[in-house]
Amino acid sequence: MSAKWIRPFVLAAGGLLLAGALSRFLIATGNSQVLALPEPMLGMPIRYVVLLVGGFELVVAFICLFGRNLKLQLGWLAWLATNYAVYWTGSFMMHVHLQTTGIGALTDPLHLARGPLGLIAMFIPVYLLLGSYTAVLWLWFEERTLQRVQKEKAETIKMACPSCGAHIRFDNMRAGQTIPCPQCQAAITLRKPDLLKMSCFFCHGNIEFPPHSIGEKIHCPHCNRGITLKEPS
Repeated sequence: MSAKWIRPFVLAAGGLLLAGALSRFLIATGNSQVLALPEPMLGMPIRYVVLLVGGFELVVAFICLFGRNLKLQLGWLAWLATNYAVYWTGSFMMHVHLQTTGIGALTDPLHLARGPLGLIAMFIPVYLLLGSYTAVLWLWFEERTLQRVQKEKAETIKMACPSCGAHIRFDNMRAGQTIPCPQCQAAITLRKPDLLKMSCFFCHGNIEFPPHSIGEKIHCPHCNRGITLKEPS
């Protein structure tokens, strides 16, 4: 499963929030009489609530557009979208029309509610809510899958067939069993291979590795410089 769609979603959400924040700041500096009325949910003048909401949107927008931590960006988006949902739920339960609230004021002074922009503005919170929570669950599922695969690999052993050199991977619980080699059909006993030892060419630190890793290029665990694993002479 690929999560390549999450980064474009975060950038698109940041762009929408930035546009919404700038619109709210424009509204708050206007002379509409609606802005002086108390906000039904918070009791503050709608002008201040609009500025507050715009400020939160601006902060989250900058995090989405310029941040590098995807989990942090999704966390902020989910937090903001959850607040939208709680606010809307409270307005519905109090029988308050959104156009008289700090969020609804976005579409009232600019008369956006009458056109397609008003419809888009209405569904932005839904887009953020569904997108952010879906992305969080997607990343969580991918991490769990990766952890499971890594755990399965850690519980398996890899050895080379003594006859043909084919690599054989088997579960740790099967050690000691005799099976035919899947490549040459020779009978082999599954066992943990003895580790070989060599010294790093640069720092002379000791390195242990299984025989089937001969020829692989790794970073020395002591000095972190690239070396090629070779059979000890």
